Amino acid sequence: MKIVLTGSLGHISKPLAGTLIGNGHEVTVISSSPERQQQIEELGAKAAIGTFEDVEFLAKTFTGADAVYTMVAAHSYLSKDLDLIGFYKQLGQNYAEAIQHAGVKRVVNLSTFGAHLAEGNGILVGAYHVEQTLNALPADVSITHMRPVSFYYNLYGYVPMIKATGGIYVNYGGDSMIPWVSPFDIADAVAEELQSGFTGRNVRYVASEELTGDETARILAAALGKPDLKWVVISSEESLNNLTSVGMNPAIAAGLVEMYGALYSGLLGEDYVKNRPASMGKVKLADFAQEFAGAFREN
Repeated sequence: MKIVLTGSLGHISKPLAGTLIGNGHEVTVISSSPERQQQIEELGAKAAIGTFEDVEFLAKTFTGADAVYTMVAAHSYLSKDLDLIGFYKQLGQNYAEAIQHAGVKRVVNLSTFGAHLAEGNGILVGAYHVEQTLNALPADVSITHMRPVSFYYNLYGYVPMIKATGGIYVNYGGDSMIPWVSPFDIADAVAEELQSGFTGRNVRYVASEELTGDETARILAAALGKPDLKWVVISSEESLNNLTSVGMNPAIAAGLVEMYGALYSGLLGEDYVKNRPASMGKVKLADFAQEFAGAFREN
C-alpha cells in the first residue's frame, strides 16, 4: 500500500512509519521542517517537505495514496497570538479539501477522547470540529477517527511543579479515574487501522491503562524516589491562576482548565467509558515512569 503520514517524526508518526515500512508499505512522511528530510529518508520513507497551510501541496502529496493519516501538530501554548481552535478548524478544512482533490478514499484521523462533545470539553473542541469537517466529505471516503485518551508524556508538564512544590496540584485526578495512553500504543492502533481495509465511518478509542490520580502519583513517586509525592486536587480557579502565572495564553489556559474539569466530572470520558477498547495497550505507566524519572533528573 501507498500510505501518507502527517506528523513528521513525532511521538506517534515516527514509530508508526517504522511499523508500516517494516510491513512492506510505501510510506511518505510530511514534514514542514527541511531538516527532517534526511532522518525521514533514513527510516526508509519518502519525505514530503511543505506546509499544512498549502492545500495544493497536501493534495499533490496525497494523490495516489491508498490511505492517509491526518493529525493536528502541537503548538506552543505560551504563544499569545495562537488561536488554537481556529487553527484546528482551518487545518481540518485544508485536509478535507486536499483529500477530496486527491481522490483519497481511506483516512485515519488522529482525534481525541472528548471529541464527541461540541462544548464543555475545552481545547478539545478543536478535534470535534476536525471530525465534523472530515465527516462532511462524500460517503465514499472511509474514515476512522482515532480517539486516544490522556498522553503519558503530558506528565512532563508537571516536572517544574513537582520540583517546586513536591506535588501535582491540578483540578482533576485525585481519587477519580484518568485513562492514560502511550504514543507507541497509539501508533500500533493506527497501523492496524491503516492496514485493515476498513470501510464507512468509525471511531476507535485507544488506551494503555486506567488509573486514579492518586495511583498515578504513587507510581511516579516510586520511580522518582520521592515517597511524599502527592496528587492534590485544587479548584479550577487556582488551576487557571497557576497556568496564566507561567505565561500561558489566557484563552488556552481557560480551555485546559475546562478540559480537565470535564475529565474530573466524567463528562469528557462518558463516550470512552461506553466504548472502551477491546484491549488495553502494552505500555503501562510504570514503564513510562522510568523515562519520566530520567528526564526529571536531567532537567
